[in-house]
Amino acid sequence: MPFKRLGTLASTVALSALSTAAFAQSSDGEIDEVIVTGQASQVELTNEYAGDQVARGGRAGLLGNLDFLDAPFAGTAYTSDLVIAQQSESIGDVLQNDPVVRVAKGFGNFQEVYILRGFPVFSDDITLNGVYGILPRQFVAAELLERVEVFRGANAFINGAAPGGSGAGGTINLVPKRAPADGIRRVTLGFEGDSQYSGAVDLGQRFGEGDNWGVRANGVFRDGEGAIEGQETNLKVLSLGTDYSGPQFRFSADIGYQDNHIDVPRPQVRPLGEIPEPPDASGNYAQPFTFSDEKQLFAAARGEYDLTDSVTAWIGGGFREGEEDNDLSNPRVAADGTLTSSRFVNTREDSIRSIDAGLRAEFDTGSIGHSVVASGTFVDLESKNAFVFADFGGFPAGTLSNPVAFAPPPTDAFIGGDLANPLVTEASQNTSFAIADTLSFAEGRFLATFGLRHQNIETQSFDATSGALSSGYDESKVTPAVGLVWKATSQLSVYGNYAENLQPGATAPNVSGGLPVENGGDVLEPFAGEQIEAGLKYDGGNFGGTLSVFSVNRPNGIVENQIFSADGEQRNKGIELSVFGEPVTGLRVLGGATILDNQLEKTQDGVNEGNTSVGTPEFQGNINVEYDIAALPGLTVDGRVVHTGKQFTNAANSINVDAWTRLDLGVRYSLDVNETPVTLRARLENVTDNDYWASVGGFPGSNYLILGNPRTLSLSASVDF
Repeated sequence: MPFKRLGTLASTVALSALSTAAFAQSSDGEIDEVIVTGQASQVELTNEYAGDQVARGGRAGLLGNLDFLDAPFAGTAYTSDLVIAQQSESIGDVLQNDPVVRVAKGFGNFQEVYILRGFPVFSDDITLNGVYGILPRQFVAAELLERVEVFRGANAFINGAAPGGSGAGGTINLVPKRAPADGIRRVTLGFEGDSQYSGAVDLGQRFGEGDNWGVRANGVFRDGEGAIEGQETNLKVLSLGTDYSGPQFRFSADIGYQDNHIDVPRPQVRPLGEIPEPPDASGNYAQPFTFSDEKQLFAAARGEYDLTDSVTAWIGGGFREGEEDNDLSNPRVAADGTLTSSRFVNTREDSIRSIDAGLRAEFDTGSIGHSVVASGTFVDLESKNAFVFADFGGFPAGTLSNPVAFAPPPTDAFIGGDLANPLVTEASQNTSFAIADTLSFAEGRFLATFGLRHQNIETQSFDATSGALSSGYDESKVTPAVGLVWKATSQLSVYGNYAENLQPGATAPNVSGGLPVENGGDVLEPFAGEQIEAGLKYDGGNFGGTLSVFSVNRPNGIVENQIFSADGEQRNKGIELSVFGEPVTGLRVLGGATILDNQLEKTQDGVNEGNTSVGTPEFQGNINVEYDIAALPGLTVDGRVVHTGKQFTNAANSINVDAWTRLDLGVRYSLDVNETPVTLRARLENVTDNDYWASVGGFPGSNYLILGNPRTLSLSASVDF
């Protein structure tokens, strides 16, 4: 294909970057428009777009923060203003606004999983300030974040291969909060569901000459029963961040601690055939003894220094130390809603170190501008695991609508290691080096980016009981990328790209659907695939959008007959539309739609060839509208509609869950009480109290069902002092 030949040409040209139109902030706080030839900053962020719900662009890995009109890739960066306005509690809540993303749960646990372009992105495969592997594995509190940046499409060249083996359809970068120019001192109290209370403290200040230094601290506490009966959350979060913005040196550093405990968490269910009717969404079919506990300490730092006017060096890095302890009982369900369940207990300890560094140089050859980048990355991961199972035959557990509790059965059916002292079961090292050049023609109206990344992935899997090496590999691959941007007008960009995806080979899970996987712990060879994409980007000043067409593929790793193996490949072709902005003063719009043509190809013996993969809807769409009531200054109302099409629950495409639509409404009122700013918020999600199966799977080939949340009322009050 022509794009692939162009990618091969890139390997001899050796190069990547962009001429970008960016905005810079002067020391007196005024915003000046600056035309920058070359990469955007690795530290400083793009400005907010009209309406303040999204930013003008976001991180594109080694290319830095790019304005969306200049980037040869698609994406959306959501701001803290949107997070606060919608009372978002997690990354998944924020991404309910993205028409390309759907939120699922992990494989037998309560990890958030994000489905981009029909492929999963595990929460431990998203980045913090561009650094892989250091975020809390199952949940990240949204109160910590300045930006949630969604990058759509293959990103092995941009970021390097994700250490957890996901991300073929895109990735997500999180940016911690930064101290604002005027500082912030805010206390927020909230209430949700039946009896869940929350509190948050947000303190930030800038100081020093020109207010170059900033410090921001956040604390979050959440406790009690939410809208799901019997499910209680206890969350404690602390974070501290600092940043510096000088004429030559820019820097940010953050450290955080999160303790997330859930008692009686409503589990996923595995259908045994036809899909049962969804029960009351406020009900809970969890066993009373179950819980999920996660404690994570994490940190990231990033700095860049201008060596000369045209050469900049940067370095970023971070670490995570995590502990998990779970006692779970994920049931199987018959068509009539009858449940059978077993017990699975596990402990896990993670230790991750991650670093990237690079050098950027800008120069001209005649009338052609260049921005050349050389970058290296290293991710080191060590994971300790131990697990035990009860009787695999399962215990009668009533029905979805009328569950029955049973005494915790002895976990003696299958033992993997010592829960009190887990051994190392997985170790991996991802190392890569990338070089790129962006050529700028016709006074910056045409940009051509060429790049290569050489990646080495070394993975080892060890027996949980003996600690003996069970499998592993040490493989290298070069992943090219080509990106083209034509600025047809000052408001319209035409873009295209060819890129490849690369993920470490998936590790076989120890359990699937409550049953042991016979080759649990085995590691498959690395997965690689290709992407072709083209599209239009429009910026009307107050209203913008992106229209994309794409084709992306990758091999599949699935569990079938309790064996984990690679089975052909999944190819997703689609059309995406995203819109955002404030087209009329006081009226903000955010949303879009995705049409996805998903097919299984090259399957074993042609079984299910051409069918749609499990859990991939053909259509999904979102629209969020926010309106300021002019007759009562300070009052804002908003409404959001989320729709997801039907999803197949088996590769034969003979069984599916129904399409669903959800309506959310919100209102907030800002006022001064004795010259103290106060904001009151109320939000009602799932207004019609619709009962629906929200997602199928979240792990390739798996068909477990996640029940949507019930009608949920959230209230909060913020006081700035």
